[in-house]
Amino acid sequence: MDITTLGGSLFGTIPLGDIVLYVTPFHLFMFATVIVFTCLIAISRTETQIEAKFKSLGNNAVSVGLAEFKIRRFLSIVCGLATAGAMITGDFFNFILFVALIGIVNIGIVSAVKQVDVLDAAFQYGLGAMISSLPLFSAGAMMLAATGTLSLFELANIATITPMMIFSAVLFLIGVAGETGIAPFFATKAEMFRTPGSPFLLIIHLSSLFITIRAIEIILIILT
Repeated sequence: MDITTLGGSLFGTIPLGDIVLYVTPFHLFMFATVIVFTCLIAISRTETQIEAKFKSLGNNAVSVGLAEFKIRRFLSIVCGLATAGAMITGDFFNFILFVALIGIVNIGIVSAVKQVDVLDAAFQYGLGAMISSLPLFSAGAMMLAATGTLSLFELANIATITPMMIFSAVLFLIGVAGETGIAPFFATKAEMFRTPGSPFLLIIHLSSLFITIRAIEIILIILT
């Protein structure tokens, strides 16, 4: 499928050596949305989480310290920039690298939390993300072996879809599902949202949503 079929008219490309970024109305919208959210998160302060005490009418305020606040804000900005880059990249392998980076920083955003349940969920999500990196990078290697290119512009013009390309797309989908924490891997990631630190947690959900949309588009470009 041609790239402009899904994304609309091609506004232009930005060649960076072997890496080619391209902009269509669809990708520009997603890129701009992520950048806006990232800027809002960069200038925001964390909210104090209020928890009800068990067998009591009192409340317990859970706040984020300054050192933890700086780390989580930095990692949230990195996550936002990686998500924005994934929205406009025209290279299959570079999209995979962005997805892997997002999985790493998502763990870091909640890694300093002093809550056992949250850390346990982050640990399980980390295991899933690391395991998912195997099919994710294998998909890139197999796609290169099957087609001789990783450029989405070239992959969109391949007339014959081979079984290896289909298998590569399946591995790619499995890897993205594990890295972003969508079904069937969503349970541990949902538990991570119990940690204090909004709005930094919003970028975790936003990155998962936008990466999933872009991954589906890439599969359609390659296989249709």
